[in-house]
Amino acid sequence: MPSHAFAATLTMTLDLQHAPLGQTVGYPSQYDPALLFPIARAGARGELGLPAEAPLPFAGVDIWNAYEVSWLNARGKPEVALARCVVPAESPNLIESKSFKLYLNSYNQTRMADADTVRARIAADLSAAAGAPVAVALILPAAYGELALGEPEGECVDGLDVEIDQYEPSAELLAVDGTRGVVRETLLSRLLKSNCPVTGQPDWATVQVSYEGPAIDRESLLRYVVGFRQHSGFHEQCVERMFLDILARCQPTSLSVYARYTRRGGLDINPWRGTAGHLPPADLRTPQQ
Repeated sequence: MPSHAFAATLTMTLDLQHAPLGQTVGYPSQYDPALLFPIARAGARGELGLPAEAPLPFAGVDIWNAYEVSWLNARGKPEVALARCVVPAESPNLIESKSFKLYLNSYNQTRMADADTVRARIAADLSAAAGAPVAVALILPAAYGELALGEPEGECVDGLDVEIDQYEPSAELLAVDGTRGVVRETLLSRLLKSNCPVTGQPDWATVQVSYEGPAIDRESLLRYVVGFRQHSGFHEQCVERMFLDILARCQPTSLSVYARYTRRGGLDINPWRGTAGHLPPADLRTPQQ
């Protein structure tokens, strides 16, 4: 491992020792932005061969949906909302999920002037923790009926009858299908499972791979996705590993990798990484979420 990667990994390990994730902590009764716990992205990116000072080989966002947002209005009456928070992949930090949950809970007994004040406060605090502007939208109950479930577009590879015996990620599992030439397609799997690096709890997701280039062998892609089954990594880190592995092994000219992880603690995290020219995908909640 390069020295910069080792140093970054050590820093991330030390950071996680102080994170609330996996620890017994009390729930706050009043607003407290200090509850947010940032984790430097450089550690995991160093392991993937991305030096901290180098430009990123992808664009991307992490879309967080919060389903348990509540505060007191000026007269002490509770209000509720959903929140959508979009963290740019170029931010130096990701935000540890349990700290995000505790931070949102700190609003529960806090009086706020109105919903826009709450939105602005959340946006400012998340931006400070992430080290880059975070876009925040609140969805109020009057708009709940406009929310819909859906499935990401793509041909699902899960029905392929393949034998699998490797449950750690390896780029070597990926291959191209030389019989199909250059294609433009979107593939989908609902079989992504990774594990929290602190608690070991399973994280479940649907992953969508859209690309243009040499046809990816679909059986190899399915084996590769299942290869994360015993892997420990945060959602964002898993998607970045997938993006880089597919880019290196299959050499598409255009690539987008998007994972919709199931909800935990009132939050779901949906990382997306893409080559230049791709736009962030829609925030469409899947039935599993």
